[in-house]
Amino acid sequence: MKKVTVFVWNHFTNDARVMRECLTLSENGYDVNLIAIANKKIPEAVPYEVINENFKVHRVPMYPAALEYYFKRKKRVTVVTAGVTAVMSPILFKYSKKSLLVMLSGLIATAVTLKNNKLRQNTVKLIRSLKMIGKGLQQRADIYHSNDLNTLAQGCICTIIHDSKLVYDSHEVQTDRTGYNPDTIKLVEKSLIKFADETIVENKTRAKKHEELYGYLPKTLHNYSALYDIDKVPDVDLYEMLNIERSKKILLYQGGVQYGRGLDVLIQAMNYIENGVLVIIGDGKLKEELIEETNRKQLEDKVKFLPKQPLEKLPSYTKQAYIGYQVLQNTSYNHYSASSNKLFEYIMAEVPVISCDFPEIKRVVDEENIGITVEADKPKSIASATQKLIDNPDLRNELSMNCKNAKYNYNWENEKEELLNIYNELSN
Repeated sequence: MKKVTVFVWNHFTNDARVMRECLTLSENGYDVNLIAIANKKIPEAVPYEVINENFKVHRVPMYPAALEYYFKRKKRVTVVTAGVTAVMSPILFKYSKKSLLVMLSGLIATAVTLKNNKLRQNTVKLIRSLKMIGKGLQQRADIYHSNDLNTLAQGCICTIIHDSKLVYDSHEVQTDRTGYNPDTIKLVEKSLIKFADETIVENKTRAKKHEELYGYLPKTLHNYSALYDIDKVPDVDLYEMLNIERSKKILLYQGGVQYGRGLDVLIQAMNYIENGVLVIIGDGKLKEELIEETNRKQLEDKVKFLPKQPLEKLPSYTKQAYIGYQVLQNTSYNHYSASSNKLFEYIMAEVPVISCDFPEIKRVVDEENIGITVEADKPKSIASATQKLIDNPDLRNELSMNCKNAKYNYNWENEKEELLNIYNELSN
Protein backbone atom coordinates (compact mmCIF):
# COMPACT_ATOMS: atom_id res chain seq x y z
CA MET A 1 0.00 0.00 0.00
CA LYS A 2 1.43 3.36 -1.06
CA LYS A 3 1.88 5.93 1.72
CA VAL A 4 0.61 9.47 1.17
CA THR A 5 1.29 12.44 3.45
CA VAL A 6 -0.95 15.47 2.96
CA PHE A 7 -0.14 18.96 4.28
CA VAL A 8 -2.83 21.58 4.91
CA TRP A 9 -2.41 25.00 6.55
CA ASN A 10 -5.62 24.97 8.60
CA HIS A 11 -7.24 23.08 11.46
CA PHE A 12 -8.92 20.60 9.08
CA THR A 13 -12.33 20.85 10.69
CA ASN A 14 -14.31 22.20 7.69
CA ASP A 15 -12.11 21.67 4.64
CA ALA A 16 -14.52 19.88 2.30
CA ARG A 17 -12.14 19.62 -0.68
CA VAL A 18 -9.25 18.08 1.26
CA MET A 19 -11.59 15.75 3.15
CA ARG A 20 -13.02 14.42 -0.14
CA GLU A 21 -9.56 13.91 -1.62
CA CYS A 22 -8.19 12.09 1.43
CA LEU A 23 -11.25 9.87 1.81
CA THR A 24 -11.04 8.94 -1.88
CA LEU A 25 -7.37 7.99 -1.61
CA SER A 26 -7.85 6.07 1.65
CA GLU A 27 -10.71 4.07 0.11
CA ASN A 28 -8.69 3.20 -3.00
CA GLY A 29 -5.54 1.57 -1.75
CA TYR A 30 -3.56 4.46 -0.25
CA ASP A 31 -2.47 4.90 3.37
CA VAL A 32 -3.14 8.59 4.08
CA ASN A 33 -1.67 10.69 6.88
CA LEU A 34 -2.76 14.33 6.94
CA ILE A 35 -0.78 16.98 8.81
CA ALA A 36 -2.79 20.01 9.93
CA ILE A 37 -2.79 22.55 12.81
CA ALA A 38 -4.11 21.89 16.33
CA ASN A 39 -5.96 24.55 18.28
CA LYS A 40 -6.89 24.32 21.96
CA LYS A 41 -9.79 26.73 21.38
CA ILE A 42 -11.37 24.39 18.82
CA PRO A 43 -12.38 21.07 20.42
CA GLU A 44 -12.39 19.19 17.10
CA ALA A 45 -8.81 20.24 16.26
CA VAL A 46 -7.17 17.58 18.44
CA PRO A 47 -3.53 16.49 18.00
CA TYR A 48 -4.47 13.05 16.61
CA GLU A 49 -7.61 11.75 14.93
CA VAL A 50 -8.53 8.54 13.12
CA ILE A 51 -10.96 9.11 10.23
CA ASN A 52 -10.85 5.52 8.97
CA GLU A 53 -8.47 2.57 8.90
CA ASN A 54 -6.32 4.17 6.19
CA PHE A 55 -6.77 7.87 7.01
CA LYS A 56 -5.25 9.53 10.09
CA VAL A 57 -4.92 13.19 11.00
CA HIS A 58 -1.89 14.57 12.86
CA ARG A 59 -2.02 18.19 14.06
CA VAL A 60 1.00 20.22 15.10
CA PRO A 61 0.58 22.91 17.80
CA MET A 62 -0.64 26.26 16.56
CA TYR A 63 1.74 28.09 18.91
CA PRO A 64 5.03 27.01 20.53
CA ALA A 65 4.51 25.84 24.12
CA ALA A 66 7.05 28.40 25.41
CA LEU A 67 5.11 31.26 23.80
CA GLU A 68 1.81 30.07 25.27
CA TYR A 69 3.43 29.81 28.70
CA TYR A 70 4.86 33.32 28.36
CA PHE A 71 1.53 34.95 27.54
CA LYS A 72 -0.24 33.09 30.36
CA ARG A 73 2.40 34.04 32.98
CA LYS A 74 4.05 37.11 31.50
CA LYS A 75 4.90 38.81 34.81
CA ARG A 76 6.35 35.66 36.38
CA VAL A 77 8.49 34.91 33.31
CA THR A 78 9.76 38.51 33.19
CA VAL A 79 10.70 38.53 36.89
CA VAL A 80 12.42 35.12 36.76
CA THR A 81 14.31 36.05 33.58
CA ALA A 82 15.47 39.34 35.09
CA GLY A 83 16.58 37.54 38.26
CA VAL A 84 18.52 34.84 36.43
CA THR A 85 20.15 37.46 34.20
CA ALA A 86 21.17 39.54 37.19
CA VAL A 87 22.76 36.51 38.88
CA MET A 88 24.41 35.02 35.79
CA SER A 89 25.78 38.21 34.19
CA PRO A 90 28.57 38.91 36.76
CA ILE A 91 29.60 35.25 36.77
CA LEU A 92 29.77 35.01 32.99
CA PHE A 93 31.51 38.40 32.78
CA LYS A 94 34.24 37.03 35.02
CA TYR A 95 34.62 33.56 33.49
CA SER A 96 33.30 33.71 29.90
CA LYS A 97 32.54 37.01 28.19
CA LYS A 98 31.69 35.11 25.02
CA SER A 99 28.92 33.18 26.83
CA LEU A 100 27.66 36.43 28.35
CA LEU A 101 27.46 37.97 24.88
CA VAL A 102 25.53 34.95 23.57
CA MET A 103 23.09 35.08 26.51
CA LEU A 104 22.45 38.82 26.17
CA SER A 105 22.08 38.54 22.38
CA GLY A 106 19.53 35.78 22.85
CA LEU A 107 17.56 37.83 25.37
CA ILE A 108 17.55 40.88 23.12
CA ALA A 109 16.46 38.83 20.09
CA THR A 110 13.67 37.20 22.13
CA ALA A 111 12.48 40.56 23.47
CA VAL A 112 12.42 42.10 19.98
CA THR A 113 10.51 39.11 18.59
CA LEU A 114 7.91 39.24 21.38
CA LYS A 115 7.47 42.98 20.97
CA ASN A 116 7.18 43.08 17.18
CA ASN A 117 3.86 41.54 16.09
CA LYS A 118 4.85 40.79 12.50
CA LEU A 119 8.20 39.29 13.50
CA ARG A 120 6.53 37.22 16.21
CA GLN A 121 3.88 35.92 13.79
CA ASN A 122 6.48 34.97 11.19
CA THR A 123 8.57 33.21 13.83
CA VAL A 124 5.52 31.24 14.97
CA LYS A 125 4.74 30.26 11.36
CA LEU A 126 8.34 29.15 10.83
CA ILE A 127 8.29 26.97 13.95
CA ARG A 128 4.92 25.51 12.92
CA SER A 129 6.28 24.74 9.43
CA LEU A 130 9.35 23.03 10.90
CA LYS A 131 7.10 20.87 13.10
CA MET A 132 5.10 19.93 10.00
CA ILE A 133 8.31 18.98 8.19
CA GLY A 134 9.34 16.85 11.17
CA LYS A 135 6.00 15.03 11.13
CA GLY A 136 6.20 14.63 7.37
CA LEU A 137 9.68 13.15 7.48
CA GLN A 138 8.55 10.62 10.09
CA GLN A 139 5.90 9.33 7.67
CA ARG A 140 8.45 8.41 4.96
CA ALA A 141 5.69 8.74 2.37
CA ASP A 142 5.84 7.61 -1.25
CA ILE A 143 3.86 10.72 -2.26
CA TYR A 144 3.64 14.08 -0.50
CA HIS A 145 0.63 16.31 -1.23
CA SER A 146 0.89 20.04 -0.47
CA ASN A 147 -2.34 22.02 -0.36
CA ASP A 148 -1.68 25.64 -1.33
CA LEU A 149 1.55 27.59 -1.32
CA ASN A 150 1.95 27.83 2.46
CA THR A 151 2.62 24.08 2.68
CA LEU A 152 4.58 23.66 -0.55
CA ALA A 153 7.99 24.18 1.10
CA GLN A 154 7.16 21.43 3.63
CA GLY A 155 6.32 19.06 0.80
CA CYS A 156 9.45 19.99 -1.16
CA ILE A 157 11.80 19.35 1.75
CA CYS A 158 10.24 15.97 2.61
CA THR A 159 10.21 14.95 -1.06
CA ILE A 160 13.88 15.83 -1.57
CA ILE A 161 15.06 14.04 1.58
CA HIS A 162 13.05 10.86 0.95
CA ASP A 163 13.28 10.92 -2.87
CA SER A 164 9.48 10.78 -3.09
CA LYS A 165 6.86 12.22 -5.44
CA LEU A 166 5.19 15.60 -4.83
CA VAL A 167 1.70 16.85 -5.71
CA TYR A 168 1.04 20.59 -5.50
CA ASP A 169 -2.70 21.18 -5.05
CA SER A 170 -3.36 24.92 -5.41
CA HIS A 171 -6.85 25.92 -4.30
CA GLU A 172 -6.30 29.62 -5.09
CA VAL A 173 -4.58 31.85 -7.62
CA GLN A 174 -1.70 32.49 -5.25
CA THR A 175 -0.27 35.50 -7.12
CA ASP A 176 -3.51 37.46 -7.02
CA ARG A 177 -4.97 37.15 -3.53
CA THR A 178 -5.98 40.08 -1.36
CA GLY A 179 -3.18 41.12 1.00
CA TYR A 180 -0.41 39.24 -0.82
CA ASN A 181 2.51 40.77 -2.71
CA PRO A 182 2.15 39.26 -6.21
CA ASP A 183 5.81 39.62 -7.23
CA THR A 184 7.09 37.94 -4.07
CA ILE A 185 4.49 35.18 -4.28
CA LYS A 186 5.28 34.51 -7.94
CA LEU A 187 9.00 34.25 -7.18
CA VAL A 188 8.42 31.82 -4.30
CA GLU A 189 5.87 29.70 -6.18
CA LYS A 190 7.99 29.55 -9.33
CA SER A 191 11.01 28.41 -7.33
CA LEU A 192 9.14 25.68 -5.45
CA ILE A 193 6.91 24.20 -8.17
CA LYS A 194 10.04 22.91 -9.92
CA PHE A 195 10.06 20.14 -7.32
CA ALA A 196 6.41 19.15 -7.95
CA ASP A 197 5.76 16.06 -10.06
CA GLU A 198 2.15 17.12 -10.62
CA THR A 199 0.21 20.37 -10.15
CA ILE A 200 -3.55 20.55 -9.61
CA VAL A 201 -5.79 23.64 -9.81
CA GLU A 202 -9.51 24.17 -9.33
CA ASN A 203 -10.79 24.81 -12.88
CA LYS A 204 -9.81 25.50 -16.50
CA THR A 205 -9.76 29.29 -16.10
CA ARG A 206 -7.18 28.97 -13.34
CA ALA A 207 -5.28 26.33 -15.30
CA LYS A 208 -4.84 28.79 -18.20
CA LYS A 209 -3.68 31.49 -15.78
CA HIS A 210 -1.13 29.06 -14.31
CA GLU A 211 0.11 28.25 -17.83
CA GLU A 212 0.55 31.98 -18.55
CA LEU A 213 2.58 32.39 -15.37
CA TYR A 214 4.74 29.28 -15.41
CA GLY A 215 4.64 27.82 -18.92
CA TYR A 216 2.82 24.53 -18.36
CA LEU A 217 -0.81 23.46 -18.08
CA PRO A 218 -1.70 21.84 -14.72
CA LYS A 219 -4.41 19.22 -14.12
CA THR A 220 -7.85 20.37 -12.97
CA LEU A 221 -9.84 18.98 -10.04
CA HIS A 222 -13.17 20.73 -9.50
CA ASN A 223 -14.77 21.49 -6.13
CA TYR A 224 -17.78 19.25 -6.71
CA SER A 225 -19.78 17.98 -3.74
CA ALA A 226 -20.32 14.34 -2.86
CA LEU A 227 -23.39 12.87 -4.54
CA TYR A 228 -26.31 12.20 -2.18
CA ASP A 229 -30.11 12.16 -2.08
CA ILE A 230 -31.22 15.36 -0.35
CA ASP A 231 -34.59 13.79 0.55
CA LYS A 232 -32.76 11.32 2.80
CA VAL A 233 -30.93 14.07 4.70
CA PRO A 234 -32.44 14.84 8.15
CA ASP A 235 -34.35 18.11 8.48
CA VAL A 236 -33.41 21.06 10.69
CA ASP A 237 -36.20 23.50 11.55
CA LEU A 238 -34.55 26.86 10.86
CA TYR A 239 -37.88 28.63 11.28
CA GLU A 240 -38.18 27.56 14.88
CA MET A 241 -34.46 27.81 15.59
CA LEU A 242 -34.24 31.42 14.39
CA ASN A 243 -37.82 32.52 15.18
CA ILE A 244 -38.69 33.15 11.52
CA GLU A 245 -42.29 33.49 10.35
CA ARG A 246 -43.35 30.41 8.38
CA SER A 247 -44.65 32.59 5.54
CA LYS A 248 -41.15 33.96 4.84
CA LYS A 249 -38.66 32.38 2.44
CA ILE A 250 -35.20 31.43 3.74
CA LEU A 251 -32.47 33.08 1.65
CA LEU A 252 -29.22 31.32 2.48
CA TYR A 253 -25.53 32.17 2.50
CA GLN A 254 -23.24 29.45 3.85
CA GLY A 255 -19.46 29.66 4.09
CA GLY A 256 -16.70 31.90 5.38
CA VAL A 257 -17.82 35.28 6.71
CA GLN A 258 -14.97 37.18 5.09
CA TYR A 259 -14.33 40.30 3.03
CA GLY A 260 -15.07 39.98 -0.66
CA ARG A 261 -17.90 37.45 -0.25
CA GLY A 262 -20.61 40.07 -0.86
CA LEU A 263 -22.21 39.72 2.57
CA ASP A 264 -22.45 43.47 3.14
CA VAL A 265 -24.16 43.78 -0.26
CA LEU A 266 -26.61 40.99 0.66
CA ILE A 267 -27.56 42.81 3.86
CA GLN A 268 -28.12 46.03 1.90
CA ALA A 269 -30.26 44.10 -0.59
CA MET A 270 -32.60 43.02 2.22
CA ASN A 271 -33.92 46.61 2.35
CA TYR A 272 -35.59 45.93 -1.03
CA ILE A 273 -36.75 42.32 -0.50
CA GLU A 274 -40.20 41.37 0.76
CA ASN A 275 -41.22 38.04 2.31
CA GLY A 276 -37.66 36.79 2.69
CA VAL A 277 -35.15 36.35 5.53
CA LEU A 278 -31.40 36.17 4.92
CA VAL A 279 -29.71 33.43 6.96
CA ILE A 280 -25.90 33.57 7.14
CA ILE A 281 -24.31 30.30 8.30
CA GLY A 282 -20.59 30.54 9.01
CA ASP A 283 -17.87 32.30 10.97
CA GLY A 284 -15.07 34.71 10.13
CA LYS A 285 -13.41 38.06 10.71
CA LEU A 286 -16.34 40.06 9.33
CA LYS A 287 -19.10 38.48 11.40
CA GLU A 288 -19.23 40.89 14.34
CA GLU A 289 -19.12 43.86 11.98
CA LEU A 290 -22.04 42.45 9.97
CA ILE A 291 -24.08 41.82 13.11
CA GLU A 292 -23.50 45.42 14.20
CA GLU A 293 -24.48 46.66 10.74
CA THR A 294 -27.67 44.57 10.87
CA ASN A 295 -28.60 46.03 14.25
CA ARG A 296 -27.73 49.56 13.16
CA LYS A 297 -30.03 49.29 10.15
CA GLN A 298 -32.74 47.61 12.27
CA LEU A 299 -32.79 44.54 10.05
CA GLU A 300 -32.76 41.98 12.87
CA ASP A 301 -36.03 40.44 11.60
CA LYS A 302 -34.68 40.13 8.03
CA VAL A 303 -31.09 38.96 8.69
CA LYS A 304 -30.19 36.02 10.96
CA PHE A 305 -26.81 34.51 11.86
CA LEU A 306 -25.75 30.97 12.76
CA PRO A 307 -22.26 29.63 13.53
CA LYS A 308 -20.53 27.34 11.03
CA GLN A 309 -21.81 23.78 11.03
CA PRO A 310 -19.89 20.50 10.72
CA LEU A 311 -19.54 19.34 7.12
CA GLU A 312 -21.62 16.22 7.69
CA LYS A 313 -24.53 18.24 9.14
CA LEU A 314 -24.47 21.20 6.76
CA PRO A 315 -26.80 19.67 4.09
CA SER A 316 -29.57 19.53 6.72
CA TYR A 317 -29.39 23.32 6.86
CA THR A 318 -28.81 23.88 3.14
CA LYS A 319 -31.95 21.99 2.11
CA GLN A 320 -34.13 24.45 4.06
CA ALA A 321 -33.25 27.32 1.71
CA TYR A 322 -35.54 28.73 -0.96
CA ILE A 323 -32.53 30.40 -2.61
CA GLY A 324 -28.76 30.09 -2.12
CA TYR A 325 -26.35 32.99 -2.69
CA GLN A 326 -22.88 32.90 -4.27
CA VAL A 327 -22.11 36.61 -4.77
CA LEU A 328 -18.33 36.89 -4.71
CA GLN A 329 -17.00 40.40 -5.30
CA ASN A 330 -14.43 41.14 -8.00
CA THR A 331 -11.69 42.09 -5.55
CA SER A 332 -9.03 39.97 -7.26
CA TYR A 333 -8.49 37.51 -10.09
CA ASN A 334 -8.60 34.82 -7.44
CA HIS A 335 -12.27 35.65 -6.81
CA TYR A 336 -13.04 36.29 -10.47
CA SER A 337 -11.80 32.84 -11.50
CA ALA A 338 -13.38 30.88 -8.62
CA SER A 339 -15.91 28.05 -8.77
CA SER A 340 -16.21 27.35 -5.07
CA ASN A 341 -17.71 24.54 -3.00
CA LYS A 342 -20.72 26.66 -2.18
CA LEU A 343 -22.17 26.62 -5.71
CA PHE A 344 -22.08 22.84 -5.93
CA GLU A 345 -23.37 22.39 -2.37
CA TYR A 346 -26.48 24.36 -3.37
CA ILE A 347 -26.88 22.29 -6.53
CA MET A 348 -26.58 19.05 -4.55
CA ALA A 349 -29.28 20.25 -2.13
CA GLU A 350 -31.47 21.21 -5.14
CA VAL A 351 -31.48 24.88 -4.08
CA PRO A 352 -31.57 27.47 -6.93
CA VAL A 353 -28.71 29.94 -6.95
CA ILE A 354 -28.39 33.69 -7.28
CA SER A 355 -24.79 34.23 -8.25
CA CYS A 356 -22.16 36.62 -9.53
CA ASP A 357 -21.50 36.57 -13.28
CA PHE A 358 -17.87 35.43 -13.11
CA PRO A 359 -16.92 32.99 -15.91
CA GLU A 360 -16.71 29.62 -14.14
CA ILE A 361 -19.78 30.23 -11.97
CA LYS A 362 -21.86 31.81 -14.76
CA ARG A 363 -21.06 28.91 -17.09
CA VAL A 364 -22.59 26.36 -14.71
CA VAL A 365 -25.56 28.52 -13.69
CA ASP A 366 -26.52 29.47 -17.27
CA GLU A 367 -25.77 26.17 -19.02
CA GLU A 368 -27.72 24.15 -16.46
CA ASN A 369 -30.35 26.87 -15.87
CA ILE A 370 -30.17 26.44 -12.11
CA GLY A 371 -30.38 30.10 -11.07
CA ILE A 372 -29.96 33.75 -12.01
CA THR A 373 -26.65 35.59 -12.47
CA VAL A 374 -26.57 39.22 -11.28
CA GLU A 375 -24.26 42.20 -10.87
CA ALA A 376 -23.06 41.03 -7.47
CA ASP A 377 -21.82 44.42 -6.29
CA LYS A 378 -25.27 46.02 -6.70
CA PRO A 379 -27.83 45.41 -3.92
CA LYS A 380 -30.79 46.23 -6.18
CA SER A 381 -29.65 43.72 -8.81
CA ILE A 382 -29.51 40.99 -6.16
CA ALA A 383 -32.85 42.12 -4.69
CA SER A 384 -34.57 42.13 -8.09
CA ALA A 385 -33.49 38.56 -8.90
CA THR A 386 -34.42 37.40 -5.39
CA GLN A 387 -37.87 38.99 -5.52
CA LYS A 388 -38.47 37.45 -8.94
CA LEU A 389 -38.04 33.96 -7.50
CA ILE A 390 -40.00 34.74 -4.32
CA ASP A 391 -42.94 36.00 -6.39
CA ASN A 392 -42.72 33.14 -8.92
CA PRO A 393 -42.63 29.81 -7.06
CA ASP A 394 -43.18 27.88 -10.31
CA LEU A 395 -39.99 29.38 -11.76
CA ARG A 396 -38.14 28.60 -8.54
CA ASN A 397 -39.36 24.98 -8.66
CA GLU A 398 -38.26 24.67 -12.28
CA LEU A 399 -34.75 25.83 -11.35
CA SER A 400 -34.74 23.42 -8.42
CA MET A 401 -35.63 20.54 -10.74
CA ASN A 402 -32.76 21.59 -13.01
CA CYS A 403 -30.45 21.39 -9.97
CA LYS A 404 -31.67 17.86 -9.41
CA ASN A 405 -30.60 16.94 -12.93
CA ALA A 406 -27.34 18.94 -12.85
CA LYS A 407 -26.03 17.27 -9.73
CA TYR A 408 -25.50 14.04 -11.66
CA ASN A 409 -22.93 15.88 -13.78
CA TYR A 410 -21.32 18.02 -11.08
CA ASN A 411 -20.46 15.57 -8.31
CA TRP A 412 -17.40 14.11 -6.66
CA GLU A 413 -18.24 10.54 -7.71
CA ASN A 414 -17.41 11.57 -11.27
CA GLU A 415 -14.58 13.98 -10.45
CA LYS A 416 -12.64 11.70 -8.10
CA GLU A 417 -11.54 9.58 -11.07
CA GLU A 418 -9.30 12.49 -12.10
CA LEU A 419 -7.58 12.39 -8.71
CA LEU A 420 -7.13 8.61 -8.84
CA ASN A 421 -5.69 8.83 -12.37
CA ILE A 422 -3.11 11.37 -11.18
CA TYR A 423 -2.11 9.17 -8.25
CA ASN A 424 -2.02 5.97 -10.30
CA GLU A 425 0.32 7.65 -12.79
CA LEU A 426 2.62 8.81 -9.99
CA SER A 427 2.54 5.38 -8.32
CA ASN A 428 3.49 3.60 -11.52
